Amino acid sequence: MQKQQIKNTVWLWGTHAVKEAWENPNRVIHSLLVNDRTIKDTHGFVTPDGVKRPNVDRVDRSIIEKRLPKGAVHQGIALQCDPLEETFLSDIIIKSKSKDKVTLVMLDQVTDPHNVGAILRSACAFGADGVIVQTRHAPESTGTLAKAACGALEHMPIIRETNLSRAIESLQDNFFNVVGLDEEGVVLGDQEKSDKIWLYMKGLCMGTADIIPGVSGGTIAFISGIYDQFLQALASLNGQNLKLLLSFR
Repeated sequence: MQKQQIKNTVWLWGTHAVKEAWENPNRVIHSLLVNDRTIKDTHGFVTPDGVKRPNVDRVDRSIIEKRLPKGAVHQGIALQCDPLEETFLSDIIIKSKSKDKVTLVMLDQVTDPHNVGAILRSACAFGADGVIVQTRHAPESTGTLAKAACGALEHMPIIRETNLSRAIESLQDNFFNVVGLDEEGVVLGDQEKSDKIWLYMKGLCMGTADIIPGVSGGTIAFISGIYDQFLQALASLNGQNLKLLLSFR
């Protein structure tokens, strides 16, 4: 089999990430590589109606590993595809006007693709409408992030904003209330809740009132003492994670 040389593509790996990408009609896919032990996993893949998909190439494990970053835990399956089309904050805001409840997550300097992938996974599982990241301080939507997201990358819009201050102003102008994570804060249950909220998380644990640009402390509903626990819980969908996410829902 000849190696495809296609510019501006990404490789995804891992059963869940690959399956969800294959079944996403918005993904343009160029190749799917599997080894003898994982060929059976593709039998359950559903090709979207009217979407062209390539043949499945059965190859040796070493061929897959040559395509991927060193150390990638690929489970014997990898897929080459185009990046998803960009999602814009203005589109999310327009859609929010016709929805009863909207929840967005904003990540400020959360740079580890494993953490971002886990956040995508949890945000998707609990019905968030999008994840906002800063262009300069967020990982690209590559295979490492997709693997950590367990397929959620195909379902959870990522909105990349150059200036978070302007994004915050746009959200406030459209009646979104902020929920910030702060060790010194008060419990969210003591605050007025809203049907339009966005959860603010910063990569370093600091006082939220000091780190959200353009937002005064009086507009913030704080969650007390759960920042580190939140990040840890996002690593797996378990009962504690459910309890934690419901605390701001």
